[in-house]
Amino acid sequence: MPTKRYLAVWLSLLLLMTAVLSSCSIGEASKQAKADAKKTVRIGYQKNGPLIILKTRGTLEERLKPLGVTVEWYEFASGPPLLESLNAGSLDLGRTGDSPPIFAQASGSSLVYVAVGKPKSSGSGILVKQGSAIKTIGDLKGKTIGFAKGSSSHYFLVEALAEAGLTPSDIKPAYLSPGDARIAFEQGKIDAWIVWDPFTADAEKAAGARMLVSGEGLTTDRDFFLASEKFAEQHEDLVKIVVEEIQKASDWANAHPAELTKLLSSILGIDEASMQLAVERREYGLDALNEEIIAEQQQIADVFYELKIIPKKVNIAERVYKFKEKDESR
Repeated sequence: MPTKRYLAVWLSLLLLMTAVLSSCSIGEASKQAKADAKKTVRIGYQKNGPLIILKTRGTLEERLKPLGVTVEWYEFASGPPLLESLNAGSLDLGRTGDSPPIFAQASGSSLVYVAVGKPKSSGSGILVKQGSAIKTIGDLKGKTIGFAKGSSSHYFLVEALAEAGLTPSDIKPAYLSPGDARIAFEQGKIDAWIVWDPFTADAEKAAGARMLVSGEGLTTDRDFFLASEKFAEQHEDLVKIVVEEIQKASDWANAHPAELTKLLSSILGIDEASMQLAVERREYGLDALNEEIIAEQQQIADVFYELKIIPKKVNIAERVYKFKEKDESR
Protein backbone atom coordinates (compact mmCIF):
# COMPACT_ATOMS: atom_id res chain seq x y z
CA MET A 1 0.00 0.00 0.00
CA PRO A 2 2.73 2.56 0.82
CA THR A 3 4.30 1.73 -2.51
CA LYS A 4 1.02 2.52 -4.34
CA ARG A 5 0.67 5.73 -2.33
CA TYR A 6 4.21 6.81 -3.22
CA LEU A 7 3.57 5.93 -6.86
CA ALA A 8 0.41 8.04 -6.89
CA VAL A 9 2.24 10.99 -5.32
CA TRP A 10 5.09 10.58 -7.80
CA LEU A 11 2.69 10.52 -10.77
CA SER A 12 0.92 13.62 -9.46
CA LEU A 13 4.23 15.47 -9.13
CA LEU A 14 5.27 14.34 -12.61
CA LEU A 15 2.02 15.60 -14.12
CA LEU A 16 2.39 18.89 -12.24
CA MET A 17 5.97 19.35 -13.47
CA THR A 18 4.92 18.53 -17.05
CA ALA A 19 2.16 21.12 -16.88
CA VAL A 20 4.51 23.73 -15.47
CA LEU A 21 7.18 23.03 -18.12
CA SER A 22 4.56 23.08 -20.85
CA SER A 23 3.26 26.39 -19.59
CA CYS A 24 6.80 27.78 -19.51
CA SER A 25 7.42 26.57 -23.06
CA ILE A 26 4.24 28.19 -24.32
CA GLY A 27 5.13 31.36 -22.46
CA GLU A 28 8.62 31.40 -23.92
CA ALA A 29 7.28 30.72 -27.39
CA SER A 30 4.82 33.57 -27.00
CA LYS A 31 7.61 35.89 -25.86
CA GLN A 32 9.76 34.79 -28.78
CA ALA A 33 6.92 35.41 -31.22
CA LYS A 34 6.48 38.90 -29.84
CA ALA A 35 10.22 39.50 -30.03
CA ASP A 36 10.29 38.33 -33.65
CA ALA A 37 7.23 40.33 -34.65
CA LYS A 38 8.20 43.37 -36.69
CA LYS A 39 5.95 46.31 -35.95
CA THR A 40 7.65 48.80 -38.28
CA VAL A 41 9.38 48.37 -41.63
CA ARG A 42 11.92 51.12 -42.33
CA ILE A 43 12.50 51.76 -46.03
CA GLY A 44 15.09 53.98 -47.68
CA TYR A 45 14.13 55.56 -51.00
CA GLN A 46 15.16 58.20 -53.50
CA LYS A 47 12.63 60.60 -54.97
CA ASN A 48 13.50 59.53 -58.50
CA GLY A 49 13.13 55.78 -57.87
CA PRO A 50 10.17 53.38 -58.07
CA LEU A 51 9.69 53.35 -54.31
CA ILE A 52 8.35 56.91 -54.42
CA ILE A 53 5.41 55.56 -56.43
CA LEU A 54 4.76 52.86 -53.84
CA LYS A 55 5.11 55.38 -51.02
CA THR A 56 2.74 57.89 -52.60
CA ARG A 57 0.04 55.34 -53.43
CA GLY A 58 0.02 53.98 -49.87
CA THR A 59 -0.73 50.43 -50.96
CA LEU A 60 2.05 48.88 -48.87
CA GLU A 61 0.61 50.44 -45.73
CA GLU A 62 -2.82 49.04 -46.62
CA ARG A 63 -1.35 45.57 -47.16
CA LEU A 64 0.55 45.58 -43.87
CA LYS A 65 -2.11 47.17 -41.66
CA PRO A 66 -3.97 43.89 -40.93
CA LEU A 67 -0.64 42.45 -39.75
CA GLY A 68 -0.14 45.31 -37.29
CA VAL A 69 2.90 46.55 -39.21
CA THR A 70 3.53 50.19 -40.09
CA VAL A 71 5.95 51.68 -42.62
CA GLU A 72 8.52 54.43 -42.10
CA TRP A 73 10.06 56.08 -45.17
CA TYR A 74 13.47 57.77 -45.26
CA GLU A 75 14.61 59.85 -48.23
CA PHE A 76 18.18 59.87 -49.61
CA ALA A 77 19.79 61.87 -52.42
CA SER A 78 21.74 58.87 -53.75
CA GLY A 79 22.44 55.19 -53.17
CA PRO A 80 25.72 55.12 -51.19
CA PRO A 81 24.45 56.97 -48.08
CA LEU A 82 21.25 54.93 -48.20
CA LEU A 83 23.21 51.69 -48.04
CA GLU A 84 25.39 53.07 -45.24
CA SER A 85 22.25 53.57 -43.17
CA LEU A 86 20.96 50.13 -44.15
CA ASN A 87 24.23 48.51 -43.12
CA ALA A 88 24.25 50.46 -39.84
CA GLY A 89 20.84 49.04 -38.93
CA SER A 90 18.92 52.30 -39.35
CA LEU A 91 16.90 50.84 -42.25
CA ASP A 92 15.45 47.43 -43.10
CA LEU A 93 15.09 47.73 -46.87
CA GLY A 94 16.17 50.10 -49.61
CA ARG A 95 16.68 50.61 -53.32
CA THR A 96 19.75 51.85 -55.21
CA GLY A 97 21.34 51.67 -58.64
CA ASP A 98 23.75 48.90 -59.62
CA SER A 99 27.05 50.23 -58.26
CA PRO A 100 26.34 51.20 -54.61
CA PRO A 101 25.78 47.58 -53.46
CA ILE A 102 29.16 46.61 -54.92
CA PHE A 103 30.96 49.37 -53.03
CA ALA A 104 29.08 48.40 -49.87
CA GLN A 105 30.02 44.73 -50.24
CA ALA A 106 33.66 45.63 -50.87
CA SER A 107 33.58 47.57 -47.61
CA GLY A 108 32.42 44.52 -45.68
CA SER A 109 28.67 45.10 -45.72
CA SER A 110 26.44 42.06 -45.16
CA LEU A 111 23.48 43.44 -47.11
CA VAL A 112 21.58 41.05 -49.37
CA TYR A 113 19.92 41.49 -52.77
CA VAL A 114 16.21 40.67 -52.63
CA ALA A 115 14.92 41.97 -55.99
CA VAL A 116 16.03 43.64 -59.22
CA GLY A 117 14.40 46.15 -61.55
CA LYS A 118 14.22 46.30 -65.33
CA PRO A 119 16.91 48.05 -67.41
CA LYS A 120 16.60 51.84 -67.67
CA SER A 121 19.73 52.72 -69.62
CA SER A 122 18.05 55.04 -72.14
CA GLY A 123 17.34 57.52 -69.36
CA SER A 124 20.93 57.67 -68.13
CA GLY A 125 23.23 60.00 -70.00
CA ILE A 126 26.47 61.91 -70.25
CA LEU A 127 25.38 65.52 -70.60
CA VAL A 128 27.21 68.53 -72.02
CA LYS A 129 26.04 72.04 -72.80
CA GLN A 130 24.33 72.61 -76.15
CA GLY A 131 27.20 74.75 -77.40
CA SER A 132 29.97 72.57 -75.99
CA ALA A 133 32.90 71.65 -78.21
CA ILE A 134 32.68 68.13 -76.77
CA LYS A 135 31.24 65.99 -79.57
CA THR A 136 32.49 62.49 -78.73
CA ILE A 137 33.47 60.48 -75.65
CA GLY A 138 37.09 60.90 -76.70
CA ASP A 139 36.70 64.66 -76.29
CA LEU A 140 36.19 64.12 -72.55
CA LYS A 141 39.92 63.51 -72.10
CA GLY A 142 41.29 66.01 -69.60
CA LYS A 143 37.82 67.38 -68.85
CA THR A 144 36.08 67.71 -65.48
CA ILE A 145 33.12 65.37 -65.18
CA GLY A 146 30.55 65.49 -62.42
CA PHE A 147 28.94 62.32 -61.06
CA ALA A 148 28.04 60.66 -57.77
CA LYS A 149 30.93 58.49 -56.59
CA GLY A 150 29.95 54.85 -56.20
CA SER A 151 26.68 55.38 -58.06
CA SER A 152 25.42 53.78 -61.26
CA SER A 153 26.83 56.81 -63.09
CA HIS A 154 30.31 55.79 -61.91
CA TYR A 155 30.19 52.51 -63.80
CA PHE A 156 28.56 54.16 -66.80
CA LEU A 157 31.53 56.56 -66.96
CA VAL A 158 34.05 53.72 -66.78
CA GLU A 159 32.37 51.84 -69.63
CA ALA A 160 31.93 54.93 -71.79
CA LEU A 161 35.58 55.89 -71.39
CA ALA A 162 36.71 52.34 -72.19
CA GLU A 163 34.66 52.47 -75.39
CA ALA A 164 36.79 55.44 -76.45
CA GLY A 165 40.06 53.85 -75.32
CA LEU A 166 40.26 55.99 -72.18
CA THR A 167 40.42 55.23 -68.45
CA PRO A 168 39.18 57.16 -65.38
CA SER A 169 42.69 58.59 -64.98
CA ASP A 170 42.19 60.44 -68.27
CA ILE A 171 39.48 62.71 -66.82
CA LYS A 172 39.09 64.92 -63.75
CA PRO A 173 36.33 63.54 -61.52
CA ALA A 174 34.05 65.85 -59.57
CA TYR A 175 32.17 63.77 -57.04
CA LEU A 176 28.81 65.52 -56.72
CA SER A 177 25.25 64.61 -55.79
CA PRO A 178 22.69 65.23 -58.54
CA GLY A 179 21.56 68.51 -56.97
CA ASP A 180 25.07 69.89 -56.57
CA ALA A 181 26.09 68.63 -60.01
CA ARG A 182 23.15 70.45 -61.62
CA ILE A 183 24.32 73.74 -60.12
CA ALA A 184 27.94 73.10 -61.14
CA PHE A 185 26.81 72.17 -64.65
CA GLU A 186 24.74 75.31 -65.11
CA GLN A 187 27.56 77.49 -63.75
CA GLY A 188 30.08 75.90 -66.10
CA LYS A 189 32.22 74.50 -63.28
CA ILE A 190 32.13 71.02 -64.82
CA ASP A 191 32.46 70.15 -68.51
CA ALA A 192 30.10 67.19 -68.44
CA TRP A 193 27.61 65.61 -66.08
CA ILE A 194 26.59 61.97 -65.80
CA VAL A 195 23.22 61.34 -64.24
CA TRP A 196 19.97 59.38 -64.51
CA ASP A 197 16.35 60.25 -65.21
CA PRO A 198 14.44 62.32 -64.36
CA PHE A 199 17.46 64.59 -63.77
CA THR A 200 18.67 63.82 -67.29
CA ALA A 201 15.36 64.74 -68.89
CA ASP A 202 15.02 67.89 -66.79
CA ALA A 203 18.52 69.03 -67.76
CA GLU A 204 17.79 68.37 -71.44
CA LYS A 205 14.52 70.29 -71.34
CA ALA A 206 15.30 73.07 -68.89
CA ALA A 207 19.07 73.51 -68.50
CA GLY A 208 20.33 73.59 -72.05
CA ALA A 209 21.89 70.15 -71.85
CA ARG A 210 22.70 67.88 -74.76
CA MET A 211 22.97 64.13 -74.31
CA LEU A 212 26.39 63.16 -75.59
CA VAL A 213 25.57 59.49 -75.22
CA SER A 214 22.96 57.45 -73.36
CA GLY A 215 23.65 54.31 -71.37
CA GLU A 216 22.23 52.02 -74.02
CA GLY A 217 24.79 49.39 -74.98
CA LEU A 218 27.06 50.44 -72.13
CA THR A 219 25.08 49.65 -68.99
CA THR A 220 21.69 48.22 -68.08
CA ASP A 221 21.47 50.63 -65.13
CA ARG A 222 19.11 48.44 -63.11
CA ASP A 223 17.49 49.16 -59.77
CA PHE A 224 18.45 46.77 -56.98
CA PHE A 225 16.42 46.28 -53.83
CA LEU A 226 18.41 45.27 -50.76
CA ALA A 227 17.78 44.33 -47.16
CA SER A 228 19.86 43.76 -44.11
CA GLU A 229 20.65 40.05 -43.90
CA LYS A 230 19.20 39.82 -40.40
CA PHE A 231 15.93 41.43 -41.47
CA ALA A 232 15.58 39.16 -44.51
CA GLU A 233 16.18 36.05 -42.44
CA GLN A 234 13.86 37.01 -39.58
CA HIS A 235 11.09 38.62 -41.62
CA GLU A 236 11.14 36.94 -45.01
CA ASP A 237 7.36 37.18 -45.38
CA LEU A 238 7.54 40.96 -44.96
CA VAL A 239 10.26 41.19 -47.61
CA LYS A 240 8.08 39.19 -50.00
CA ILE A 241 5.14 41.50 -49.36
CA VAL A 242 7.24 44.60 -50.07
CA VAL A 243 8.55 43.07 -53.31
CA GLU A 244 5.02 42.11 -54.40
CA GLU A 245 3.77 45.63 -53.75
CA ILE A 246 6.69 47.13 -55.70
CA GLN A 247 5.62 45.08 -58.71
CA LYS A 248 1.98 46.12 -58.31
CA ALA A 249 2.97 49.80 -58.09
CA SER A 250 5.12 49.31 -61.20
CA ASP A 251 2.22 47.75 -63.08
CA TRP A 252 0.10 50.77 -62.19
CA ALA A 253 2.85 53.15 -63.34
CA ASN A 254 3.22 51.45 -66.72
CA ALA A 255 -0.54 51.47 -67.27
CA HIS A 256 -1.04 55.13 -66.28
CA PRO A 257 1.79 57.21 -67.84
CA ALA A 258 -0.18 60.48 -67.83
CA GLU A 259 -1.14 60.13 -64.16
CA LEU A 260 2.39 59.07 -63.30
CA THR A 261 3.81 62.10 -65.08
CA LYS A 262 1.63 64.47 -63.06
CA LEU A 263 2.36 62.62 -59.84
CA LEU A 264 6.15 62.65 -60.22
CA SER A 265 6.17 66.20 -61.60
CA SER A 266 4.44 67.39 -58.44
CA ILE A 267 6.66 65.40 -56.07
CA LEU A 268 9.97 66.24 -57.74
CA GLY A 269 9.21 69.82 -58.73
CA ILE A 270 10.10 69.02 -62.34
CA ASP A 271 7.96 70.40 -65.16
CA GLU A 272 5.60 67.96 -66.84
CA ALA A 273 7.34 68.09 -70.22
CA SER A 274 10.61 66.89 -68.67
CA MET A 275 8.82 64.32 -66.55
CA GLN A 276 6.91 63.00 -69.53
CA LEU A 277 10.19 62.39 -71.38
CA ALA A 278 11.55 60.44 -68.41
CA VAL A 279 8.35 58.39 -68.09
CA GLU A 280 8.23 57.59 -71.80
CA ARG A 281 11.70 56.07 -71.88
CA ARG A 282 11.34 53.85 -68.85
CA GLU A 283 9.53 50.61 -68.08
CA TYR A 284 8.88 50.02 -64.40
CA GLY A 285 8.83 46.54 -62.89
CA LEU A 286 10.94 43.67 -61.62
CA ASP A 287 12.93 40.98 -63.39
CA ALA A 288 13.90 37.59 -61.99
CA LEU A 289 17.13 37.83 -60.02
CA ASN A 290 18.65 35.01 -62.05
CA GLU A 291 22.16 33.87 -62.98
CA GLU A 292 22.29 36.19 -65.99
CA ILE A 293 21.61 39.28 -63.92
CA ILE A 294 23.96 38.12 -61.17
CA ALA A 295 26.67 37.74 -63.85
CA GLU A 296 25.80 41.22 -65.13
CA GLN A 297 26.33 42.65 -61.67
CA GLN A 298 29.49 40.57 -61.19
CA GLN A 299 30.96 42.10 -64.35
CA ILE A 300 30.49 45.59 -62.89
CA ALA A 301 32.19 44.49 -59.68
CA ASP A 302 35.09 42.92 -61.58
CA VAL A 303 35.66 46.09 -63.60
CA PHE A 304 35.75 48.20 -60.45
CA TYR A 305 38.23 45.79 -58.87
CA GLU A 306 40.50 45.66 -61.91
CA LEU A 307 40.63 49.46 -61.96
CA LYS A 308 41.33 49.49 -58.20
CA ILE A 309 38.16 51.51 -57.60
CA ILE A 310 37.13 48.99 -54.92
CA PRO A 311 39.68 47.50 -52.49
CA LYS A 312 38.90 43.83 -52.94
CA LYS A 313 37.21 41.36 -55.26
CA VAL A 314 33.64 40.54 -54.33
CA ASN A 315 31.33 37.63 -55.10
CA ILE A 316 27.85 38.93 -55.94
CA ALA A 317 26.18 35.51 -55.78
CA GLU A 318 27.12 35.22 -52.10
CA ARG A 319 24.95 38.23 -51.26
CA VAL A 320 21.83 37.22 -53.21
CA TYR A 321 19.17 36.21 -50.70
CA LYS A 322 17.66 32.78 -51.28
CA PHE A 323 14.00 32.80 -50.39
CA LYS A 324 12.76 29.64 -48.72
CA GLU A 325 10.18 27.58 -50.58
CA LYS A 326 6.95 27.15 -48.65
CA ASP A 327 5.86 23.57 -47.95
CA GLU A 328 2.38 23.54 -49.56
CA SER A 329 1.56 20.15 -47.97
CA ARG A 330 1.32 21.68 -44.51
